Amino acid sequence: MSSALFFRRQPVLPGFTLSFGLSVLFVSAVILVPLTALPLYLSGLGWAEYWQLITDPRVLASYQVTLKAAALAAVANALIGLLLAWVLVRYRFPGRRLMDALVDLPFALPTAVAGITLTTLFASNGWLGQWFHRFDIQITYAVPGLVLAMAFTSLPFVVRALQPVLEDLSVDYEDAARTLGANRAKSFLYVVLPHLRPALITGTALAFIRSLGEFGAVIFIAGNIPFETEVTSLMIFVRLQEYDYEAAAAVASVVLATSLLLLIAVQRLQHHYLKRLQGN
Repeated sequence: MSSALFFRRQPVLPGFTLSFGLSVLFVSAVILVPLTALPLYLSGLGWAEYWQLITDPRVLASYQVTLKAAALAAVANALIGLLLAWVLVRYRFPGRRLMDALVDLPFALPTAVAGITLTTLFASNGWLGQWFHRFDIQITYAVPGLVLAMAFTSLPFVVRALQPVLEDLSVDYEDAARTLGANRAKSFLYVVLPHLRPALITGTALAFIRSLGEFGAVIFIAGNIPFETEVTSLMIFVRLQEYDYEAAAAVASVVLATSLLLLIAVQRLQHHYLKRLQGN
């Protein structure tokens, strides 16, 4: 639909001009204007100084730790989110609505509270952590703790992306595959999974992007050990504590650019799959 045709259409809701103007104002005031602070802080830096700040060995190590933990959390969420969405859509059982509501808990719960709770539970003397400690597995103040915190806060992205697709996918497809001789594994791999793939990829990508900037849940369970568990969001916080605002802005610009590029890639991926569906 062209933009000209869009503006000529009679909207369903009255007051299109006012609602459109308020939407643009909100996006500008809440998102675009705060982001302009980054270029302002960076304007006093030369390219060599900027490059030195974003390639500092400690900062590079934080990139590596962040990408590794976010990737592991995204993979875990893809598997757990797929299973959870499947159970919520395909089965009817007591407590299903409660389980469905709990999926959104990470969105409602302050991330700092999540971090404190996970740290308490998985500390070496915590309720759950003591069992891992017996096998010499450390969760808190180690990479597994980072992955756990990131997976907790980003799981809803995968579940909520898959649920509508699963609800629209009739079980008749699975029954038809079974009548044609396919076993359960083949029915899932060749009939169900191809329909879920776009939503699964999109949800997993959004969970990965969300994990890249996670701070509240991570700060308590990570231990902030340089070159080991220090993620990039913590690196920015450290620079701010040192009153080195230009260094914090430089590192933040890398996170912002990476997240923005990944979001654009997700949008293009969604557009690609939508065109394929419309073509079919």
